[in-house]
Amino acid sequence: LKLEMPTVNLDREVAVLATVPGVVQSLKRCAVTWQKLISGVLKEQLKKVPEGNGPLAEINLWRENNATLRALTEQMKLPEVQKVLEILQKAESEFTGDLQIVLSDLKKHHMEAQDNAKFLSTLERHLKNLSTGTGVDVISNVIPSLLNALRLVWIMSRYYNKDARMVPFLERISWEISERVRRVVDVQTLFKQNTGTAKKKITEAKNTLEQWKKCYFTTCIQVEESGSKRYWKFDVKSLFEKTDYMVSICQDLYDIFQVAEELQNLFIPELITVTENPKGVDELQREVNIVISPMEDLSFDPFRVENARDWAFVMEEFREDVVVEIVEQIFVQNLKDPPLYKNHPPAAGAISWSRSLSHRIRHTITLFQEEEELLASKRGQEVQQKYLQVTKKMEEYEAQKYRRWRERAEHVLPLLLKDSLLTLSSATEEPVSIRKSVSFALNFSPEIQEIITETKYMEQLGLPIPEMARYVALQEDKYLRYTNKLKVMLSRYHKLMEMMNEAEIKLLDRHVKELWRILKAGHKRLTWKSVGIGEFIVQCTQTIGRLELLVHQIHQISEDISSKLQSIESTNLFKFPHSKNGDKCPGAKEFFDYVKCERAKDVEQLVRKYSTIPQLLREVERRVAYTSSGKSPKLASYYAYWENRIYQVLIQLIVKNFQAFNAAVLANVPLLQIEAVLSAPEITLQPNDSEIEKMTMQSIQDCVEVTKHFVRWMHGTCIECPPQHVRVDEVVTFSFYSDVSQSPLVIEQAVLITQNIQKLLESLRKCLNQWNKYDQLWKSDKDAVLDRLAAEKPPCVVFDEHLQFYMTVTQEVTQWPLVKDEQFIRLQLAPLASAVQENAKSWMMSLGKLLNELAKEELLSLQDEIHVGVFSL
Repeated sequence: LKLEMPTVNLDREVAVLATVPGVVQSLKRCAVTWQKLISGVLKEQLKKVPEGNGPLAEINLWRENNATLRALTEQMKLPEVQKVLEILQKAESEFTGDLQIVLSDLKKHHMEAQDNAKFLSTLERHLKNLSTGTGVDVISNVIPSLLNALRLVWIMSRYYNKDARMVPFLERISWEISERVRRVVDVQTLFKQNTGTAKKKITEAKNTLEQWKKCYFTTCIQVEESGSKRYWKFDVKSLFEKTDYMVSICQDLYDIFQVAEELQNLFIPELITVTENPKGVDELQREVNIVISPMEDLSFDPFRVENARDWAFVMEEFREDVVVEIVEQIFVQNLKDPPLYKNHPPAAGAISWSRSLSHRIRHTITLFQEEEELLASKRGQEVQQKYLQVTKKMEEYEAQKYRRWRERAEHVLPLLLKDSLLTLSSATEEPVSIRKSVSFALNFSPEIQEIITETKYMEQLGLPIPEMARYVALQEDKYLRYTNKLKVMLSRYHKLMEMMNEAEIKLLDRHVKELWRILKAGHKRLTWKSVGIGEFIVQCTQTIGRLELLVHQIHQISEDISSKLQSIESTNLFKFPHSKNGDKCPGAKEFFDYVKCERAKDVEQLVRKYSTIPQLLREVERRVAYTSSGKSPKLASYYAYWENRIYQVLIQLIVKNFQAFNAAVLANVPLLQIEAVLSAPEITLQPNDSEIEKMTMQSIQDCVEVTKHFVRWMHGTCIECPPQHVRVDEVVTFSFYSDVSQSPLVIEQAVLITQNIQKLLESLRKCLNQWNKYDQLWKSDKDAVLDRLAAEKPPCVVFDEHLQFYMTVTQEVTQWPLVKDEQFIRLQLAPLASAVQENAKSWMMSLGKLLNELAKEELLSLQDEIHVGVFSL
C-alpha cells in the first residue's frame, strides 16, 4: 500500500504555498485519495477474521494487521506528507478535519494491532509446540507454560484483558488441544495397533484433556491471588464441554482395550501349549477380534458431541457382546485341560482360572446393571439370564475339581509318605562289589509337593483342607530341608564315586561298602514318615566326608606317582651332539657313542624316579590298611594297577623316542657325517652301509634295553624281584624288557627306522654311482696302456689328446659339490674328489714321462743320423 504523492513543487515555504490556489487544489485532491485509501484499509482490516480455528491463526491475523497499518502509519510520517497536511491546515483547516479523524482511527487501530501482535507473540512458541509437537506428552508439558503466559498477557495487555478477546482465544486453544488429541487417538488406526501402545496413547490423551481443564482453574486462582481486579470468570461450558466429552470417549476406548486385554490374557501361553485344541484357541482369539472389529470401521467420529447417541449404541453393543459369550466359549472349550497360571497346581489352578473368568463376567455385568435402561430391555434380560447359567456351570465345575482333589489327596498321601527315602538305579538289590554304575536317587514323589502346593492355593481360595494335607503342608519346610540335604548328600556321593577309578574302588572296597550299607538304610528302612531322617543324613554326610578325605589323600599320592611316570615317559633317550665349528658334524661312530653316553646318564635318573614309587605305594598302604610292608593283600590289585601303568609308560617311552629318532632321520637336518672314499676298484662309504646299519640297530637295541633297569615287582606286592639263579653261573633279573621288547608298537617303530635308514643309504649309493663315469682312471691297467703306447710310438697329437682328457677330468672334479646333505646324514665327497684328481694327475705324469722318453729317443736317433751324414760328407 503506497500513498499517492502530490505532483506539485513543494520546495517553497508552507505559508507561501498555502496562498497558491492551484497548489492547494492539487493537494486537496491528493488528501482525499489518502483519506479514501486509509478508510478502505481500516474497513477491510476490521472485517478480517483468522484463517483457521487454531490460536496461531489469530496471532497471524494481528501480525498482518500490524504490518499493514504500520506501513500506512510510516508513510503518513514522511516529511513530504506532513508538509502537505501543514499546507492544507494553513489554507483550509475545515477540510482537514475528516482526514484527521481517519488518521486518528489509523493510529488507534495500529496501536491495538501492534500491542496484540507483541503480547500474543510471547505465546507463539507454546502454541507451535501445541500444534506441531510430537506426542501427546509434549502437549501436556506445554499446557501449564501456555496458561501461565496467558495469565501474564491478561494482566499486562491493554486489549486482551477483556472477555471479548480472551474467551475466543481460549476457545481456539481448546479446539487445538482437542484436534491434537483426535489426531493422536485416531480410531481408524488405533485398533490396528498393539494393545499396550493403544492404551498408552489413550491414557496420555485423556491426561492432556484433563490437564487442560485443571491448569485453567489453577490459572483462575492465580489471577485472583495476583491482586488484579480483572478475574477469569469466563463461560466454562464453551471452553470445556467438548474436551470433557472427549475425556469420556477416551475412557470408553480405554475400557474397550482393557476388556480386550483381559480377554487376551485368558489366552496365556500355557493355554496354547497345553490345550488339546489349539485351533479352538485361535477361534476364541478371532472371536475377541470380531468384538473389537466394528470399532475399526466406524462411519462417524466418536469425539464429536453430535455423534454421542451413535457412540452410546456402539458401547452398548460392545458390552452386551463381551459380557458372557466369549468367556463362556473359553470356559467350555478348556474344561478338560484348563490353562494354568505360572506356579499354579492343576486343581487349584483350574479353580483359579474358572474364578478369573467368573470375575470377568461379574465385573462387566456389574457395569451393565448400573444402566437401568439396558437392564430393563429384552436384551438386558437375556444377558442377565445367560450370566446366571454360565456362573452356575462354573460353580459346579469348581466344586467338582475340589471334590476330586480332596478324595485323591486323602487316598494317595498316606501311601506316598510310606515311600523309602532313596531308590537304587541298579537292578540288583545288593551288588557283589560296589561299582560306579550303582547310584542312589531321591525318592520324594513330586505328587507330595503338588499336594502341598494345592493345599496352599486351596486355602487361599477359601476352601476347607483335609487334615492329612494340612499336616503335610505345615511340614513343607521340613520336607524341603530334608530333600535339599539329601540331594546335596547324594551329589557328593556320586561325585565321589566318579572321582575314583576302578583300581581305587577295589582299593577302598571296604570303605565304599560301609558307605553303601549306611545309604541302604535310606532305601530299605527309612520312609518320609520316619523320625530318624535327620540323623540318617548326618551319618551319611560324615561317612562321605571321611571317604572324601581318604580319596583326596590317595589322589595326592597318585598325582605324585603320575608326575614321576610322566617325567619318565617324556625322557629323551636320543640326545644328539651339537655340531662343532659351525657346520661340522660328528662322525657316525662319534654320533652314536654320544647318544649312548647321554642315554646312560638319563637311565640313572629314570631308575632313581622309578625306585621311589614303591615308597609312595607304602604310604597308600599305611592310610588304607594301616601297614607299610609293601605286600598288603588289601592292596594287591592296586599294586598290579600301578605296575601295569608303569609298563604302559615304558612302552610309550620307547615308542615316543623311536618316533622322535625316526623324525630326526627323515628331517633334512644333518646330525652326523660320513665320507665317500675310493677303494679301488669300488667307490664306498666310510663307514660302509653295513656298519652304519649295525650302529643304528645297536642304538635302537640299547634304547629298548633301557627297560632292563626297571625291575618287576613280586606278585601281589610293590617289592622288586631279587635276582634269580637259574644255573650255577647264570643270574636272571626279572624286568620289563621281555614284555616291552615284544610289544608290537615297539617292533613296528624299530622296523620303520631300519627301513628308512636302508632307503637313505640306497639314496647315498645312487649319489656315488654318478662318480663311476671316472672309473677308467683306476680300473684301466696303466702299465699295459703305457707299454702299448711305447710300442706304437704315436705322434704327439695322440699324447696331447690323452693329456687334454685327464686335464679336463681334473678341472671338472673341482666343479662337483663336495658336501651332500641327505636327511640326517652329511656325505663328505672331498676324499673321493681328491682321489679322482690324484688318479688323473698320475695318468698325466705317466703319459708325460713316456712322451719325454720317446722324444728323447727320437732326438738321439736324429743326432745319430746327423753325425752319420756329416761323416759321409
